[in-house]
Amino acid sequence: MLEDKAPLLAVRGLKHYFRLGKNYTVKAVENISFDIMPGETFGLVGESGSGKTTVGQAVIRLYNPTAGRIVFNGEDISGKLTKAQNTMLRTNMQMVFQDPMASLNPYKKIIDTIAMGLDAQFPHMNPKEREQRVYSIMEKVGLSKSQANRYPSQLSGGQRQRIGLARALIMNPKLIIADEAISALDVSIQAQVVNLMKDLQLVSGMAYLFIAHDLSMVRYISDVIGVMHMGYMVESGLTDEIFSKPVHPYTKSLLSAIPRMNPYKERTRRPMEYDPESFRVRYADGTNHFLSRTHSVLSTDAELAEWEDSSAQV
Repeated sequence: MLEDKAPLLAVRGLKHYFRLGKNYTVKAVENISFDIMPGETFGLVGESGSGKTTVGQAVIRLYNPTAGRIVFNGEDISGKLTKAQNTMLRTNMQMVFQDPMASLNPYKKIIDTIAMGLDAQFPHMNPKEREQRVYSIMEKVGLSKSQANRYPSQLSGGQRQRIGLARALIMNPKLIIADEAISALDVSIQAQVVNLMKDLQLVSGMAYLFIAHDLSMVRYISDVIGVMHMGYMVESGLTDEIFSKPVHPYTKSLLSAIPRMNPYKERTRRPMEYDPESFRVRYADGTNHFLSRTHSVLSTDAELAEWEDSSAQV
């Protein structure tokens, strides 16, 4: 974690509500705050429907946030974007989506798909330079330039996800939002893509917002982890803090569900079940309590005292 620099991305009090009809509103994201430092990977985890994807899409401004402040690369991008801010955002922040086939145009050749950002931001670029930049980024992500004139349907799932990564990387962004970018891939291909992302990060110094529900993979790639449930960030901290000193019962329940390598222990293991009602947790009443400079938990004073006491007894 690069502590001597200002955050590349600072999110404060982010809220996003979906209005469904006159009398019903879904509060998808409620009062989320976090920082991502340059060159850092922030892992955002939680079950389906917890609000992870909405956070990512609000940060990249696919949605207009209901409330809150988003500062990226020194620019406040919370409100209406100026032309200069929009260009800065589309150049320096990119997204890799969950389903590689659904996020690619089946009628576009690979070379044109990867070059979409270049075509939008630099429409008068020399065709030869455009081609060379596409070939260069294809080589970096493990694709052959002989595949440039193929269509997505002619490639495997892992190759299609590499195309999505290449499309994001060609703009040389400072931040990539990877929204469940490996969940649709086979396990062996997942490892290849994540290792590729780590290698590219070492070379370029880019940061990742890595959204996933696979805690083992998040542990492997992330420097900092935020745990979301029902639209709230219930706990966040350095990866070691989350895995070795979890405090919130929801975080503990997620960790208890990770399969163990020992088949005998796995056979008798009983994952912890978590339900806010049974634990008498009221997210709306909680505030962020800092257990260390990097580790925070959403709770009331009474809840935190109870959870810390139960952790000490284990």
